[in-house]
Amino acid sequence: MAARVSETFVLRTYPFRESDLIVSFFTRDLGKLRGVARRARRPKNTFGSGLERLSHVRMTYFQRENAELASLTSCELIESQFGMQAEYSRGVALDYLTEVSEQLLPPHEPNEKFFRLLVAVLANLRSGGEIWPAVAYFSLWAVRLTGIFPELRVSRESGEIAEEMFQKPLGGLTPRAWTKSTARDLRRVLVRTMEQHVERKFLTVPMLEAL
Repeated sequence: MAARVSETFVLRTYPFRESDLIVSFFTRDLGKLRGVARRARRPKNTFGSGLERLSHVRMTYFQRENAELASLTSCELIESQFGMQAEYSRGVALDYLTEVSEQLLPPHEPNEKFFRLLVAVLANLRSGGEIWPAVAYFSLWAVRLTGIFPELRVSRESGEIAEEMFQKPLGGLTPRAWTKSTARDLRRVLVRTMEQHVERKFLTVPMLEAL
């Protein structure tokens, strides 16, 4: 069984056994996967800081056919988000990007555009970009790229901002005052849509198991 190497964003890690970790990771070529990083919780391991939240890495792993979990062997760090965690608001933004990606992305479905969305938003935040426009931009594109984009029933100002976000890259957005009404409009639509999507995921499994 040959090893695979994928450009990857690490989403979440969970303790497993005495010294292992279960890792949820989003690959550029195969979509979201889960795997076991053996001995990753020991002081000396082959992963270093590569398993931190939203680390951009080249992950080396083995994936057997029909196996639920891959076997992770090592990762090469491309870009760390560690420097942003010193600022509380950017740390919260990282938590948000991680949680949305984890909940919205289906397993084993490649999504190159979503991967490039994460690359662009994280680069903007690392360079000192404003947090609210970056988070709103990510949110709009996240629900669009995963096929659950709702009808936007918002004010004209908020609609114009949303429309511009779909036409321009994040760094090319027109500087403007993001008003409280704008934030309230977009947050109301996007957060409720994501909540409904997550609620459906929680309900679907018990319903299927009951059949």
